[in-house]
Amino acid sequence: MTREEVNELAEGAIILEGFDDCIVGVTESFGEGIRILYSRDKILSSLQKDMNEEDSIEYYYFNIVGGYFGEQNPIFLV
Repeated sequence: MTREEVNELAEGAIILEGFDDCIVGVTESFGEGIRILYSRDKILSSLQKDMNEEDSIEYYYFNIVGGYFGEQNPIFLV
């Protein structure tokens, strides 16, 4: 899925910089805005290009999953 497709389908959704290749799709549910779905495994693989496995896991959970980026915060496929 390209960034252009994501922008078209999920206007206003939070896009994580540097992780376009980790996008699995777009989600929607009652009472919530459309959100971008990321693959946890793809994010971890991407992070491990620059850091070891333990550091990438810690970074993922603290800075990505633990971050609040806005009302249309991304969600993650485990």
